[in-house]
Amino acid sequence: MVLLLATLAGAYWWWAIGRPVALPDAPSARIACVSYAPFRQTGETPLDPNAYISPERIDADLRALSQRFDCVRTYSQGQGLSAVPAIAERYGMKVLLGIWLSGDAKANAQQVALGIATANKYPRVLRGVIVGNEVLLRGERTSAQLAGYLHQVREAVHVPVTYADVWEFWLRHPELAGSVDYLTIHILPYWEDQPVPPEGAVQHVAAVYAKVQQAFPGRRVMIGETGWPSAGRPRQAASASVVNEARYLREFLRYAATVHMPYNVIEAFDQPWKRAQEGTVGGYWGIFDVQARPKFAMQGPVTEEPRWWLGWLAGAAGAALFVLAGGRQRRRRGHLALVLAGMASGCALAWQYRQMVYACRDGWEWAVSLAACALALLTALRLARRIAARLSGTAASAPPPRWLRAGWLFALAYYGLLLAVDGRYRDFPLGLFWLPCLGYALLGWLGERRAATMPSPEERFLALWPLPLALAVLVQEAGLTAVAWLWLGLNLLLVLPVLVEWCRGRRLAGLQTRPVGQ
Repeated sequence: MVLLLATLAGAYWWWAIGRPVALPDAPSARIACVSYAPFRQTGETPLDPNAYISPERIDADLRALSQRFDCVRTYSQGQGLSAVPAIAERYGMKVLLGIWLSGDAKANAQQVALGIATANKYPRVLRGVIVGNEVLLRGERTSAQLAGYLHQVREAVHVPVTYADVWEFWLRHPELAGSVDYLTIHILPYWEDQPVPPEGAVQHVAAVYAKVQQAFPGRRVMIGETGWPSAGRPRQAASASVVNEARYLREFLRYAATVHMPYNVIEAFDQPWKRAQEGTVGGYWGIFDVQARPKFAMQGPVTEEPRWWLGWLAGAAGAALFVLAGGRQRRRRGHLALVLAGMASGCALAWQYRQMVYACRDGWEWAVSLAACALALLTALRLARRIAARLSGTAASAPPPRWLRAGWLFALAYYGLLLAVDGRYRDFPLGLFWLPCLGYALLGWLGERRAATMPSPEERFLALWPLPLALAVLVQEAGLTAVAWLWLGLNLLLVLPVLVEWCRGRRLAGLQTRPVGQ
């Protein structure tokens, strides 16, 4: 029954993410402004001072973006980006010109000089110059230092000048308002300290926008960044998905059209380089993927995974593999156990592989991840053969070695520690741990271990850690994240049999050493 439920759960999950979801339409497929960074090919990053994007590539990007957007926002100068205004003008687009500020005074001076020169060369194209992006959030400059840069640029250019940061930092540093022509605030419901679910995200944006307007009466306020990620770990009730990105953008555009606010959406293209800083989710804020393909339409239903049937195909392949490798079984339920275990394993590993497609950044990460999946599959196969043999009454192969379960306990405890102390940017590897955790739980339920067998000292020590760590993660997620509950469930599946064996072994050992007659 447990294997059947696991198989049905895996098959249902793949079916569910392939169903079209009805969403309200956006008022138009056209968007006022979008963040533009061309660093989307493998290995490209704006953090590399030697990186360079050719005018031809920028031209191709802006030609395509001009069909959907009226304006682009850039974040820095140099590396080929100084060509953006001239190319944007060619396609009838406006530009929010970014000057990147950091803790490096020399680099800042170069950025400011380039920005001033570009702004004075193309004043007709610019909607404004944004001097610094989230410098206060990163703690790289004080508000007084930032005000000095703003004053320098305002004195040198003839277009509006602003600074962009998370809305809370504008409220913490109201003195900066006198140094800008208008305020540029970032409102990202997913990244809030108290994450906002997509269903209430637009209401949150409206409330924050009104709060900032109230704090700075009579000043013009622009939303410089807002959006939603399409992949990555959930944060409490805020889940990163294609459907939620489409939902948020459509609803935000409907709201923005009613209040006529100036805004910029983050971002045009997915940025793989951000995954090094922000985990999986950092690379998937784009409206288009790295191949410049739209992730969803602005009208009609949206599907999370159009190729959902690949999960079922993986399940069928897993069933065939387990039956072929399982050997002859005397009873029909032995064959059925292998089929169900194989289907559940195939669906789970396909789930993990889908996560790896989004998360793995280089060949090393792919190699490690694939090796872990192979070990999980081999563990599941060995456990399935043992379970099938017990159900059918056939001679079983040798039980899995103790070190194998100890190894999975170590991996579970290690990853649980990472999630508990540094989990903001880490995914939950449910598909990887699903197979060994369920297999060992079933063996324990079938009474695989002899009553007098004690877990090894290593197993006993490692079994003490996963549950408290998983509970800590659940508390951090305020109990709102479904995958955090699943993670706790996987920890229970692997740890409880060890604890039960430990307690039973201690009890029987006590009975054997008790003097006769007592």
